[in-house]
Amino acid sequence: MKSTKISLIMVFAAALILSVPANSQTESQNSTSVKNSLPDSLFFNSLVSLYVRTIDEADTTLASDVWSPTAEISFMGPTETEYGWNEVKKVYLRFRDNFSTRKLTFSNLKYYYSNDISWLTYYWIFDATSGNNSTPVQTKGRETQIWRKLNHEWRLVHVHYSGMPVSTN
Repeated sequence: MKSTKISLIMVFAAALILSVPANSQTESQNSTSVKNSLPDSLFFNSLVSLYVRTIDEADTTLASDVWSPTAEISFMGPTETEYGWNEVKKVYLRFRDNFSTRKLTFSNLKYYYSNDISWLTYYWIFDATSGNNSTPVQTKGRETQIWRKLNHEWRLVHVHYSGMPVSTN
């Protein structure tokens, strides 16, 4: 009887331990994870922060882990509209080729989600150095992102950015 109780306690403890997410991930693993184990506001901030990192580093490998591997992805900016990963990848290559330094910051993040789809909006400031003549560049705008949960991970499927609202006063 006593060994049965001990066995049951051990099984319960093992199940409990296995159900809690491990905290022993490396920094790289933490920063590229797009699974939701955080409160909503922190989680959606982490999605945008990961996207920002892909832009800052102009890193197509990291970006391919953020974007959905499906064909329907799209990126719409004031000068380009790209569909599918091979075209979206060009956006990162343009950032890499045109700016020697890149720093994207965001603010006023709003998020909404339902089951396996979320849409996020925020304002951004992009500070960079032009690669051609080392001239500082700053642009400001707003962005909408649509994320979709695929295989229990959130993946980016659409970005649409534009300039700041124009005042009519």
